[in-house]
Amino acid sequence: MQKPLEIVVTNDDGIFAPGILALASTAMKIGNVSVIAPDKNWSASGHQKALGRPLRVDPVSFPLDIPAYATDGGPSDCVALAGLGFLDKKIDLVLSGINPTSNVSRDITYSGTVTSALESTIWNMKGIAFSLDAGGIKIKEIDFSETEPMILTVVRTFLQHELPPFTILNVNLPYKVKKPNPDYVITREGSRYYRDELIRQVDPFGKPYYWFGGDPPYGDEEEGTDCGELARGNISITPLQLDLTAEQLIPSLQQWEWK
Repeated sequence: MQKPLEIVVTNDDGIFAPGILALASTAMKIGNVSVIAPDKNWSASGHQKALGRPLRVDPVSFPLDIPAYATDGGPSDCVALAGLGFLDKKIDLVLSGINPTSNVSRDITYSGTVTSALESTIWNMKGIAFSLDAGGIKIKEIDFSETEPMILTVVRTFLQHELPPFTILNVNLPYKVKKPNPDYVITREGSRYYRDELIRQVDPFGKPYYWFGGDPPYGDEEEGTDCGELARGNISITPLQLDLTAEQLIPSLQQWEWK
């Protein structure tokens, strides 16, 4: 008899975020689920790791009847814990999310949702990151219920195939699906345009402090990009890899005089 799939669900928004509850509930239809997530919000934390300090990990009461643990580490630490044997069992699949805003284009380098899925590949586990394009809506008002059939389709299809080592899928889901049957589109990273500005303030003691502010970013609408297909109401599926080498530049750089 085939052993059931062992799944870890994590996120970067914290263990009590509604998105992780929705993802864990969906994952239970596929295999045995354990949750390991940060004890607070780590959004935009990128691919970090706790070094030089201990990690605290505590069991928590989770709305579903599954093992759940909160740690004072970040999203990547949650996955490293699973990969290094914290749960005393081999984990087959890591699902990260559901992030309440999209993770497309250059955003993926900031995203704890995406980088925790990438961390899974370091420990020989499969990984998928899920984000929902619900930007501008308060997180408590987001309805995650529509994501279940889309996530199940993605995960079940993914499990029928093998990706190269150190490769994941970054999946961005449309919010309040605009068409009855959204397309599952394999995409490349698009172009994201930032309109950030530095906001300077002065505290009551006369010391300056700063906020990153400005208008929200916007993305291109090209066919085949994560930004563009999401804008069309489609499901964007982008393969990502840990290897960031700009291979096309190697021949050119080899011609430079390194003296």
